[in-house]
Amino acid sequence: MSDAPTTAARLARNPHVGFVVFGALLMLLPVLASSGLLMTSTLMTLGFTLIYAIVAMGLNLLLGYSGLISLGTAGFMGLGAYLAAYVQDDLGLGFWVAVLAALVIPTVIGVLVGVVSLRVRSIYLAIATLTISEILLKTFEQAEWFTHGTAGKQSRYPVLFGVQADRAVVFLIIVVALVLVMMLTHNIVHGQLGRALHAMRASEVAAQAMGVNVLKYKLFAFAVATMYAGLAGALYLFFLKSSYPSTWNLFLSLNVVAMVVVGGLRSIYGTVVGAFVIFAVPELVLKRLPVIGDVSGLPYIFSGVLIIVAIMFFPQGLRGLWDIGRGLLARRRRPAEPVETVRDEVGVR
Repeated sequence: MSDAPTTAARLARNPHVGFVVFGALLMLLPVLASSGLLMTSTLMTLGFTLIYAIVAMGLNLLLGYSGLISLGTAGFMGLGAYLAAYVQDDLGLGFWVAVLAALVIPTVIGVLVGVVSLRVRSIYLAIATLTISEILLKTFEQAEWFTHGTAGKQSRYPVLFGVQADRAVVFLIIVVALVLVMMLTHNIVHGQLGRALHAMRASEVAAQAMGVNVLKYKLFAFAVATMYAGLAGALYLFFLKSSYPSTWNLFLSLNVVAMVVVGGLRSIYGTVVGAFVIFAVPELVLKRLPVIGDVSGLPYIFSGVLIIVAIMFFPQGLRGLWDIGRGLLARRRRPAEPVETVRDEVGVR
């Protein structure tokens, strides 16, 4: 009996249990939509928000933990989407092979980008990754045999274990993928890999002096980030059932950067919250306000304003605000020290 509270406390403190509980709560959303308590458009917006959270998780691993920047996120997402559509619909190889292709091929390209990162740094690395993304975007527009060009690539919901899925099932798949990505990211950053990435972010020279193989960990960081982007692109395709080249542009890459900055660097839950603030809030809240929602494009200025505010006043993003609030709450709950104890500490008799 005495071990029961200890076991429960351990489970409550286990991050993986928290991720599973978080995913279980998200899985209730399709139930609310089917019962009419949640609009279908709202479910769609939340589904895309979770997809962008997966992408932002990879960029946070790259930018927050490794100190590397990439503006090629949208291009790798688009590559994952078109690969998934081509493998499932054109080749007829099914959902699982399509997802595997969307994972492996962008990862290989990510490793090649990691090789480029050994030669360039900071803003030059951002320009290099942006160039790769623009090359992919032009490929999406011109390779009609693969993408159907500007007309867009149409797809269908996947068949899972012989059963045709629908939008609610795909939403559940997105939630499972997000939870697995959160678990994997947590394991990476809290293990030996995470310590090496932290050292590399602080100083590559010092990291090399401590025996960290900078080449290997740069390649690893880019590989994981592009793998997440490819996975998110495949999920995007199966959720929307279409992909257009105009979707995978610089604006999307910048929005993903905004999600990381606003949510908080080196924060898993903060990344999810950042995706919600940058994407879901303009769609679900600002567009429905009387004045702001009437002006086309005005809700999206909200994202830029948030980035400016976060950089100027809250460098740690929403995660920093959470830490400040938690510290203030803990300070208020802390009992006041007795007067006698204070007198003893200052030497008053």
